[in-house]
Amino acid sequence: MITIVDYGMGNLRSVQKAFELYYSKVRISSIPEDILSSDKVVLPGVGAFSRAMEELKKRSLVDPIAEIVKKGKPFLGICLGLQLLFEESEEGGRVAGLNILKGKVRRFKDLNGLKIPHMGWNKVRTTHYARRTTILNNIADGSYMYFVHSYYVEPEDKNIAVCRTDYGLSFTSGIQRDNIYAFQFHPEKSQCLGLRIIKNFVDM
Repeated sequence: MITIVDYGMGNLRSVQKAFELYYSKVRISSIPEDILSSDKVVLPGVGAFSRAMEELKKRSLVDPIAEIVKKGKPFLGICLGLQLLFEESEEGGRVAGLNILKGKVRRFKDLNGLKIPHMGWNKVRTTHYARRTTILNNIADGSYMYFVHSYYVEPEDKNIAVCRTDYGLSFTSGIQRDNIYAFQFHPEKSQCLGLRIIKNFVDM
């Protein structure tokens, strides 16, 4: 069973439909026991970091997420779901995250006229660390993915970055550490290549 974590933020149905192209047992749930009993877990999200953390705490989902990661089950974060994995965000001051990965979430600033949020299609450049992960199988360096965000992650451990993207600066757009996979872009909105990433995750 693949569980998509429901904490009231993001278009969960579009994520579910993308996964159902490759696997029939996909559910959306905010029940801690459902997360803990899953084979794989997906944390999507669009919106404010602080509100997301409030909702995760309100629904008693923080500990189950940490536990499923600790158990070594494949875990996929999408957009805000990537950012929430880190220690804290600059959004709304300094807001504590899930603290599963070390690093900060920074706001884009001084981009020489580039608009914020970073929205639309952009190139994803794979790093030399990408060779160790199967989630990017058949994803060529320089592939285009779909982004919508005003903040980006700055991991403390640079070796977890499997891809980077340029938007006024070079930022980490995808990470992997052990059983944790996460991307700043939206695979479910990135057409055939994004769906390939979802299939790679399902096939693990």
